Amino acid sequence: MEKICILGAGSWGTAQALLLSKNCRQIFLWGRPEEGLDDFIAARENKRYLPGASIPDNVSITVDLETAVKDAGMVVLAVPSQSVRGILGKLKPLLLKEMYLVNTAKGLELDTFMRMSQVAEDVLGASIKNRYAILSGPSHAEEVAAELPTAVTVAAFKKETAFDIQDSYITPNFRVYTNPDVAGVELGGALKNIVAIAAGIARGLGYGDNTTAAIITRGLNEMIKMAGKLGTDPRTLYGLSGLGDLVVTCGSKLSRNYQTGYLIGQGLSPRDAVEKAGMVVEGFYTTKAVNDMARKMSIEMPIVRACYYVLYENRPPAEEVELLMTRRKKHEIEEVVDDSYNW
Repeated sequence: MEKICILGAGSWGTAQALLLSKNCRQIFLWGRPEEGLDDFIAARENKRYLPGASIPDNVSITVDLETAVKDAGMVVLAVPSQSVRGILGKLKPLLLKEMYLVNTAKGLELDTFMRMSQVAEDVLGASIKNRYAILSGPSHAEEVAAELPTAVTVAAFKKETAFDIQDSYITPNFRVYTNPDVAGVELGGALKNIVAIAAGIARGLGYGDNTTAAIITRGLNEMIKMAGKLGTDPRTLYGLSGLGDLVVTCGSKLSRNYQTGYLIGQGLSPRDAVEKAGMVVEGFYTTKAVNDMARKMSIEMPIVRACYYVLYENRPPAEEVELLMTRRKKHEIEEVVDDSYNW
């Protein structure tokens, strides 16, 4: 591919610019004028979001959206999920029918509960599905920039789109798998952020590895329940964009969601914890959207509900842990009933 445009000059957008520059002749990395990219452009280093990583010569940094998009074969969305609709509105008159659109945001739209592919279709029309893809999986920007071995998934509605995006991203240190389950990959990336906040809160309260393991396991169960209700393949949630991303975000200092939860467990208010994170905490917004969805769909998601109470109703985290631990007795495998189980 001759030119790729990346929209979003944060840590993940910058890391993708470094990665894609190995396979593409020209990369344009776009950021909002109000983000103050002058120092970034002058130093050829994103000192604010990804310090220490030098920007290659074939990466151009710009605040001009039209310049960034013109003649690109692929446009990558590396902006927060709540900004995607607005960016797509600006992109619409510039996006040509032969351009691929790759989303790398992990979240649900707060007001509509839409996944990002649904937002893209709503703004750009149904034809965008032919060239839309989602890239997701355990991929801290700092580690990708340092060229540490990483594996992710790219999902698309058309296999040709998935294969082309796979070829654009794959390197000896960045392995890319393909998957036809767009909804499952999107949901895995969004839902795991809530569980990561829960894991962080537990660590902040002083709980240990047993607690973290329980949160990851039961959190995955909740993710699979919601994804199943929405018609996705449950195998996707056991893959890189589900379990893989869940593991990496539930105990890493590089995870904004985990760190935000940890600060809350240590006593900071949710708003202060989000502000201290310094970047967008996707799980904060996704928690509200998913809690509302679960209520409307009558899905039991106790970890999500507990996070919602802590984040939005200022309930003490320790009390929510106690409520989770003293819930009614039940079978681990929920579909099994006592009188039909072969002991």
